[in-house]
Amino acid sequence: MTTTIAPSLDGLRFAAVENGSGEVDTSTVFTYHEDGDVVWARYEGGGVRLGFLVGTRAGDALDFRYSQLNPAGETSSGHCRTQVTTLPDGRIRLEETWEWQSRAVTGTSVVEELRLGRGAARTSSSLLRYRFH
Repeated sequence: MTTTIAPSLDGLRFAAVENGSGEVDTSTVFTYHEDGDVVWARYEGGGVRLGFLVGTRAGDALDFRYSQLNPAGETSSGHCRTQVTTLPDGRIRLEETWEWQSRAVTGTSVVEELRLGRGAARTSSSLLRYRFH
């Protein structure tokens, strides 16, 4: 039996399709990067003014820490374990189990890869308002 590992996340953009009780919502866009076993992303939009995550990848499993700022100016951080899968249409899906370390909340989320064209629709005025360089 052969095992297929999902392709690299480097340069891919994702948006949430499900989120339990976190600040990420369907307007939050993640831009992932990957170099060897190191994975990192920047994300923003909706309930997240600006966020970053950094961690590692072993096969189709990600293990990372995240830190984010919400529109009220509150910071939060936590830990997440993610399973990388491939959807029937070829897009990547990330199934996440997370826990805040700055508050007593745990949950699950699902984010899916945005295709060119769909991603442009996600770049709303709220995303542009919080651009940092």
